[in-house]
Amino acid sequence: MTDHELRLLRHAACGELLFHRGSWGGPSGYRWRGPDGIEAGRVPPWDETALDRLAEHRLIAIESRRGPLDRRVHITGAGVAALVATARAA
Repeated sequence: MTDHELRLLRHAACGELLFHRGSWGGPSGYRWRGPDGIEAGRVPPWDETALDRLAEHRLIAIESRRGPLDRRVHITGAGVAALVATARAA
């Protein structure tokens, strides 16, 4: 895992990411979650690519639910294990 991916995994672990499906306006993709819990800006394209890789490796997961709201991005058990392993190696 790259340092860039590790940084984004930490953001997911802290609850700082949302995913917008694009079904109710605007393009789909990752967004930053503000302190009030709502969208606080779009994640840059290079970060979106890295987040897609983390999702493909099942280190993060996008909340499943019906409706137009943004979905939270959660760290998975495998993601937690990866964070712990990198912390031990440091």
